[in-house]
Amino acid sequence: MASMLVFNSDETNLLGRTADALCAYMGKPVIAEIVAEPDEGFEWALFAIPLSPEEASKELAHVQVGGPGARFAGNCGGLDLSDGQSLDCELLWAIQLSNITGNRYIKVDANGEETGWSDDLAELLPFQLSEPQLPDDEDD
Repeated sequence: MASMLVFNSDETNLLGRTADALCAYMGKPVIAEIVAEPDEGFEWALFAIPLSPEEASKELAHVQVGGPGARFAGNCGGLDLSDGQSLDCELLWAIQLSNITGNRYIKVDANGEETGWSDDLAELLPFQLSEPQLPDDEDD
């Protein structure tokens, strides 16, 4: 079997910063969890919002987030998910890793439909979160 497609530390950092920015933008906790699909050979990152008990019955795209050994990116909207419990959440979207040349990332909406493909992760995310380039130090 080919090696597993996994998010590197820069990608994980960008996913986490995106979730944190979404928390501020939406005023709700947004969780980014990285999930491995070992039988399929890739990882994917899901973005989700925890549901309150009254929201749980609504017709939303539900996903279980967390659980033992869960791997999160970002600050999880300030929620403490270290206890290994899972949460019922509304799925916003996911980013799947791919070995398709020119399309390392595939964006999947809450309905499971592929909505974007790119070799640049930032192109599929809702915010421009790149670090600004600092000017070179010049000698006086």
